[in-house]
Amino acid sequence: MAAPELAIEITHLRVRRGGREVLHDISLTVPRGRITGLLGPSGCGKTTLMRSIVGTQLVQAGSVRVLGEPAGSPRLRSRVGYVTQAPSIYDDLTVTDNVSYFAALYDRTDDAVHAAIESVGLGEHARQRGNQLSGGQRTRVSLACALVADPELLVLDEPTVGLDPVLRAELWRQFHDLAAQGRTLIVSSHVMDEAEHCGDLLLLRDGSLLAELSPDELRERTGETSLENAFLALIRMEQPR
Repeated sequence: MAAPELAIEITHLRVRRGGREVLHDISLTVPRGRITGLLGPSGCGKTTLMRSIVGTQLVQAGSVRVLGEPAGSPRLRSRVGYVTQAPSIYDDLTVTDNVSYFAALYDRTDDAVHAAIESVGLGEHARQRGNQLSGGQRTRVSLACALVADPELLVLDEPTVGLDPVLRAELWRQFHDLAAQGRTLIVSSHVMDEAEHCGDLLLLRDGSLLAELSPDELRERTGETSLENAFLALIRMEQPR
C-alpha cells in the first residue's frame, strides 16, 4: 500500500518561550485528508506546536513543512486556516461583515461568504452582530472566517472548549464533513473523549511527543478501552522505572 500523502512534516522541532524550552525535539507527520487530534493536558505545548505549524511561532531548531512549503511561507496564506482558542471576530460587526472582511483578504466573492456562513449553520444569524451571539456561535463565526479562504489545511485550537455536548457534537459533524471534502484538519483538545472523533492522534505531555497513532492503536498498546485511561496508562509506560 502506498504511503499517505503528507500535509505536515516536522523534524526535530525545538521551541523556547520565556527563557525555557517548551517543545523538545518533536518529529511527526500528518496525512492529508484526515482529522488528526492533538491531545494533551493544558500547558503541554499544544498551542505552541500549532503556532509553529501556521508559521506564527519562532522556532529554536528543526524544520516544519506544511503542504510542501516551509511553515509561514507567503504561498500558504490562503491554503492554511487557523482558528485560535479565543474567537477572532469583531463584536460590532455582523456575522456577514466579519466573514466578508476575511474574504476580502483572499479576494473571495460574496457567494463564498454566503457558503462559508451556511457551512457552519449560521445562515439565520448572518445579520446579527458578534456581541449578540452565544459562545458557540462565535466559535462558528471564527470557523467561517477561516473557511472562506477555502483552505486545504485547518488548524483548530481547542474549538470545542466550554461548549455544551450538543454544540460539540454539531461542530464535530462539521469537521467530519470538511474532511470528507478532502481537507486536512488538526484539532487540539485536553479532553481525551474528543480523540474518538479523530482518525489519527498526536499525544503530547510536557512538551514531548508521547505517541503518534490511531485511537484503536492506543487501546491495543495499553490494553484499555477508555481513551482517557489509555492515555494515563501510556504516561505510566513512558515514565522511567
